[in-house]
Amino acid sequence: MENLRLLLDRAADGDASAEEALRGLVRDYRDYHRSLYTRALNLAAIFGDDTLREPLLASLADTQYNCQAWAAMGCAALGFREAVPSLIAMLDHPQDMAREQAVIALGQLGDESVVPALTPVLRDSIAGMRERAAEALGLIGGEAALAALWDEFENRRYYRIGYIASALAKFAPDIIPRLCKAADSDDPDQRYWAAVALGSTGDDRAVPTLERLMAHDRGSTVFDGMVSVAAKKGLRTLRRIQAAIAARES
Repeated sequence: MENLRLLLDRAADGDASAEEALRGLVRDYRDYHRSLYTRALNLAAIFGDDTLREPLLASLADTQYNCQAWAAMGCAALGFREAVPSLIAMLDHPQDMAREQAVIALGQLGDESVVPALTPVLRDSIAGMRERAAEALGLIGGEAALAALWDEFENRRYYRIGYIASALAKFAPDIIPRLCKAADSDDPDQRYWAAVALGSTGDDRAVPTLERLMAHDRGSTVFDGMVSVAAKKGLRTLRRIQAAIAARES
């Protein structure tokens, strides 16, 4: 384990021989203990290259070695889109970690064709899985992903859907008029989450609606959240996003 740490440190500094040694570990993974393999793949982006495509795809299907979650991480880090069919199959994996990493990888590697496979995960009993699925759909984008997220926004199966609001914000600016309309809903829960989503867009077009909600909306949600407070926090979030963008640009 100490030798692995040293190799990773050297690879991070650009040592070609250390990078090749780490690639050899991944290529011949069956010759190494799982603890070494998994720790190496946590940092696959440091040393990985195209020679790892086939061994990672093999590991992704290797239920006996049982490191599929880390193989999914490696495929995502190195952009191996051939992994997508195996990742979709992993959504039914008995291990939660493998399922979670499959969702994350699909968000990075998939396109609109994987949206039907990810959509049911928005209804998963595990909150973390629902959050990862929303993040993945937000990354993939497109009309199908937006439709899946908006359905969860309008027909909430869970009380707290901040992860849906954050994912919807990624569809700005096109999503802003729809969110502003939702902010006029008779349902205070929908107004609350619309305010959260509008703040996460970082877009000035959301400001008038957020200011109105903050000043005049006294509605409360089923979990005792105040719409006005959500709007106030949304405005703060919007300004923080704008400040961060301005700092990066300067």
